[in-house]
Parts: sequence; C-alpha cells; structure tokens
Amino acid sequence: MSEFFEAIWHGEGIGDGADLEEALQAYAVVKPEDGDWVEACAADGADPVVERFPSFDAYLDNADPLETIAVSPQMIAEAIALLPV
Repeated sequence: MSEFFEAIWHGEGIGDGADLEEALQAYAVVKPEDGDWVEACAADGADPVVERFPSFDAYLDNADPLETIAVSPQMIAEAIALLPV
C-alpha cells in the first residue's frame, strides 16, 4: 500500500493525492485572484498543511495522520506551476 496525502486549507480538506506534489496541486482550487500566495497563506485561519496517511484505506478509516506537513507559499506555487495549462 502506498501513502496518501490530504491538503487542508482553513481547516477543511480541499483535495488529495498519492504523493505530496499532487496534494499540493490541490491548492489550485483556492488560488487567490491576484496570485499572491504569501498573503493568502498569511490570512487568518488559512493554515495550509498536508496530512500524510499510511494508505488511502487508513484515510478512509479516519486514522490519525502519520504527520502534518506545514505548507509554505513557495511549495504551493512550485507545485501549481507544474500543472498543465
């Protein structure tokens, strides 16, 4: 079984992925209109993080994440830049 990652924004899951990069790309759904990820991530309550689970099944079973990864604006911008246009 492979790991599973869930992207969290303002305390809510906004997307997921089979690896960290794919989960970070989920932030595209909340991309700020002006593209300023520094300001968006600094907004009250934004608290972008990615939770890592041992497997998709563990995630579905509401297991605790193995770790919570703090997400920086740069991490988000770099991952979104890899998406096809």
